[in-house]
Parts: sequence; structure tokens; C-alpha cells
Amino acid sequence: MYTIKPKKKLGQHFLIDKNIAFKIVNSLHSGIQGKVLELGPGTGMLTQFLVQIPAIELTVVELDDESVMFLYEAYPNLGKRIIHADFLRLDLTQLMNGTFSLIGNFPYNISSQILFKVLEYKDLIPEVVCMLQKEMAERIVSGEGSKIYGIVSVLLQSFYHVDYLFTVSENVFYPPPKVKSAVIRLSRNDTKKLDCNETLFVRVVKTCFNQRRKMIRNSIKSLTSAAFVTDHPFLSLRPEQLSVAQFVELTNFVESAGYQLL
Repeated sequence: MYTIKPKKKLGQHFLIDKNIAFKIVNSLHSGIQGKVLELGPGTGMLTQFLVQIPAIELTVVELDDESVMFLYEAYPNLGKRIIHADFLRLDLTQLMNGTFSLIGNFPYNISSQILFKVLEYKDLIPEVVCMLQKEMAERIVSGEGSKIYGIVSVLLQSFYHVDYLFTVSENVFYPPPKVKSAVIRLSRNDTKKLDCNETLFVRVVKTCFNQRRKMIRNSIKSLTSAAFVTDHPFLSLRPEQLSVAQFVELTNFVESAGYQLL
């Protein structure tokens, strides 16, 4: 069997506990049938269980050369559905040709980039089951009023129900990371489109949280050269106090006030 050495530059920490791997795969709901994309299969710890589910069509995306060689040897039936590529550069519309569930143990160093890409393809991805750094997982599922509630929380919760499933010890990886991990599930909610300008919404959310210690009144000023001519109760709050729905309302306020965005 082809030997794979974990590479620090790729943030590789290989899961070595089959029970945890089975538990992750078993957390898929919509993915029990239909198309499933596994991101970063590495040594195939999740793949070995995914290929046993007859009702799914599995595609795997792996960047590491050694892992790709291993996957071709271990799972020859996958054939052309072993994609040797950088997930962040892929056009998922062309690759998957329809809706699909996403599963994987996400590299800590690019997990936020992966999740933002999920948002780009949210209409194609009804479900995501993934393992992340525990701190990131807690941030994603946190609600308004929490000190760790932030950009990724608001943007993901706008379009997905988020569930913290379980914590994973650092001792079930090779090499063990210095932090604990956690598995979460994102399930697409009923929001097809936000009731506001979505591009402006993202900008408002990012602007507010990038200056999270400031009142919203002061952080929003950086979006425009115009002075505020109207008032709103949210302007005296800090961003972590606003729910997703309230950020939508704030976005509509910013737009309706007629500001010329810089």
C-alpha cells in the first residue's frame, strides 16, 4: 500500500480512529443518497465508509500528490471521480452537475475559505458535515450576544441551520494537532435570498465585526462619505448584539438612507 507522509505545509493531521470516522460519515442526513463530495480524503479514513453506501455517488477532491496515488490504489472503482485539484479553485457547478452534500476533515488553515466557498454554492449544497478546529466550530454555531459570534457565524447562519455534533480529541490524529477538533453539520434552511441587497449585507457584516468594539454607528461610517441624516436603534449597539434578521434590517437601513458607498 502506498505510504503517505503528513505534510505541515498542507496542514495535514490524519484521523486514525475508525470509530470517529464512522461517526462523522453517519452524521450525513441528505447524503445517505445522491451525490457526495469528500474534501481532502487523505488516507481514506472517511472514504472507506462512504464507498460502502450504495445509494451515493462519491467524488473525492485531494490536492496532495501522495494521497492521490494512495486513493487510486485503494479505491480503483472511483476512477475519474478522484479529482486531483485545489478545492478552492474548482468550479463546483461543472464538477458536480447538480446538488450534492459535502463532507470532510477540513484543514484548519483554510477552513474559513472553504466555508465561504460553500456560501458561494449554497444553492447546490444542502448539507455539509465537517471536522474543524474546535474554536472555529464554536464560533460558527454561536448566537448573538456571544463574545465569539462574528462574521462566519452571521454569514453561515443566514443560509444554514448549524449544529455542533461532537468534540474530537487531538489524540486520534497523526500527528496530533495542538488543539481539539469538533464536527458540525450545516443544513440548508428555507432562505432562498435575503430580504436585502446581499452584497451590501456581506459588506455591512464584515465592516461591523472588523471594528467589533465600536458602536455600529461608528463602524458603518467607513462605508460612506455621507454623514448620517437619520437614526436607527441598532446604531448604538455593537455587532455581536444583532441577529441575522437584524443585520438584514440594518443593511436595508443603510441602503434606504441613500448612502453612496465608497
